[in-house]
Amino acid sequence: MIIYPAIDLRGGKVVRLREGDPKRQTVFSDDPVATAQSWIDQGARWLHMVNLDGAFDSESENLGILEKVAKLDAQVQYTGGLRDMAALRQAWDTGASRIVIGTMAVREPESVAEAVALFGAEAICVALDARDGKVVSHGWTESSAHKPAALGARLYELGARHALYTDVQRDGGMRGVNVAGTVALAQETGLQVIASGGVSQVSEIQQLASSGFVAGAIIGMALYQKRFTLAEALDAARRD
Repeated sequence: MIIYPAIDLRGGKVVRLREGDPKRQTVFSDDPVATAQSWIDQGARWLHMVNLDGAFDSESENLGILEKVAKLDAQVQYTGGLRDMAALRQAWDTGASRIVIGTMAVREPESVAEAVALFGAEAICVALDARDGKVVSHGWTESSAHKPAALGARLYELGARHALYTDVQRDGGMRGVNVAGTVALAQETGLQVIASGGVSQVSEIQQLASSGFVAGAIIGMALYQKRFTLAEALDAARRD
């Protein structure tokens, strides 16, 4: 199971938002590239980078940060504001190893098939982030009629193989990741699901890994608040 340290970017800083709310922000670093290098030095092979400015339709220079981080010794999973093929292409050309599609997948599921054809299944991840059992989009500000499992199954049919699942109400709140919901989503869709939102202790990582169904976990606040180390997270993610 892959551990993805989260690097959420807003205004050129590394931040964390509670439940995706821009009014509930904590700043952890003024130097995203140094933060990325620190996680790599501690053993990370993948990083999860979120362009929060893009998610909230704000101008930013986060692609420039992506370009610098992508030159380091790790692969970058990149998301935030990628709402058309031109934006996907720009992120890919800038250095992202995998692109997360959220709003596009909700509004135009067929666009996922086009993205898979252009970039390959390994380069595409769909976001099935949910609040109260319904998939949300546009930086988690808009709720859809889709249930995560139903939309996930449809996107699997269209060629998606990787998915990100965030229980939005747990994100940034240290309330514990939704282990049962994440495992069920993987079982019901066949997708390689990456857990996100609320990871607060090593035992949760062990539960995700031991399920045999969860492909990865994104960890933000717990690492930044030093609840446990990245080395401990990586060790807990080993299934053997």
